[in-house]
Amino acid sequence: MEGQRTTNSNGRNGMKVKKREDEGCDDCGPDKMEEFFKDEDLDQISELKRGNGYIEMRCGCTSPKYGDSVGRLKIYQQGDFKVICECSLGCTEGELSPSAFERHAGRENARKWKNNIWIIIGGQKVPLSKTMLLKYYSNGPRNSRGHLKGHNKQSCHRDEFVHCRKCNKERRFRLRTKEECRIYHDACRNPSWECADLPYDKITCQEDEERVSRRAHRGCPNVAACAGCTSCVCFGCSICRFSDCTCQTCVDFTSNTKA
Repeated sequence: MEGQRTTNSNGRNGMKVKKREDEGCDDCGPDKMEEFFKDEDLDQISELKRGNGYIEMRCGCTSPKYGDSVGRLKIYQQGDFKVICECSLGCTEGELSPSAFERHAGRENARKWKNNIWIIIGGQKVPLSKTMLLKYYSNGPRNSRGHLKGHNKQSCHRDEFVHCRKCNKERRFRLRTKEECRIYHDACRNPSWECADLPYDKITCQEDEERVSRRAHRGCPNVAACAGCTSCVCFGCSICRFSDCTCQTCVDFTSNTKA
């Protein structure tokens, strides 16, 4: 009887509650989140949303040259800060660390993201350094210095561009997955490639080309406007080379891999 009372999930009569394994840990439940993100710290924050283990709000970074770049700041319970970039409709940066978002916004030389990234409180832009939110920040190990790395921590593939045969405009290709790399690879080999052939962004030749300043941002995890480095330029891997392709580049890679 005594054993049954100690395992009672109600925890009545001052008895110590023994949680079942399927109930999870205290650090992950909604009650713990309410305690972690206190209401007084979030008072008057614009466009605040609560998720499962995180809060999300409107944020931005202002460049003297390019103006405001906006996004959504996500603060996770474990102390991780991420920014979902929404600087333009055509931006493909996705989720960035605060320092990478600062560089992407044109403040690559500042390196003071806590002062340069702001949120809106009471209708005013307030730097993170002047809010209570930084007390939740934990500068622990990160998967990357910018983008979340995939492919077992291999160097990422930066975005590339292909000219349309009809309008001669450059169109962006994202190279995050093997499928996307294959789409770009085949487009490069196709001398008659056109804007309408782009599979994931349905565009026509009448649509404007990306402005030059935006084309400079190609997804490097180290420098937003990187011209090409060992972190974002791949010279051949299993993601961007294909054994069923007959081009010389793929044939050489496949033969060297088997050797």
